[in-house]
Amino acid sequence: MSNPKKAIVLLSGGLDSATTLAVALDKGYECHTLSFDYGQRHRHELAAAARIADDAGTFHHVVTIDLRAAGGSALTGDIAVPKNRGDGPIPVTYVPARNTIFLAHALGWAEVLEIGDIFIGVNAVDYSGYPDCRPEFTAAFETMANLATKAAVEKTLRIRIQTPLIHMSKKEIIQKGISLGVDYGRTHSCYDPLPDGGACGACDSCRLRKKGFADAGIPDPALYAPEKP
Repeated sequence: MSNPKKAIVLLSGGLDSATTLAVALDKGYECHTLSFDYGQRHRHELAAAARIADDAGTFHHVVTIDLRAAGGSALTGDIAVPKNRGDGPIPVTYVPARNTIFLAHALGWAEVLEIGDIFIGVNAVDYSGYPDCRPEFTAAFETMANLATKAAVEKTLRIRIQTPLIHMSKKEIIQKGISLGVDYGRTHSCYDPLPDGGACGACDSCRLRKKGFADAGIPDPALYAPEKP
């Protein structure tokens, strides 16, 4: 018998999205995973997303778009990725409107597949300050989604943007993932990896990941470049 409880899960290949997929599966959802080839500076996260989706046995869909055309980000252009950055303004690793664009694609796919639940692994505690990771953003997008789609207007579908990690620290996210059997060795987090995929260890994403594992008292399986003296 088919499972009527279905969800689309945005899967970047990173720690948070892998945990989000595990949470959705644990809740009993039949998951369709969605990744984006958006012109990012490396392919390692897409390879990780494919591994994670394959491990989970999900139907995995990759959408190709080119956010380099808009520019304005170190993840899509030739701007240097900040290293060992302290607290400060929104960093140049922010990709303009990225989560809005990703959720819009997920929304279209959800309406076609008649799926009401969209999971995204945004987090508003241990993160780099991106405005499209806040609960205000996802709540506003959900409101818009239920005004903008034929299925919602005709009341055949109610769209829900599910953000199970939104109020969790990185430590708590890792602990949750470990309890659900997530293999974090299959994930990729670094913004500026070495050619072989090794993590730089100094970008915001690496630093947040390393701190999360340290706080959780769990070894981080990522391979980091040696620290410079």
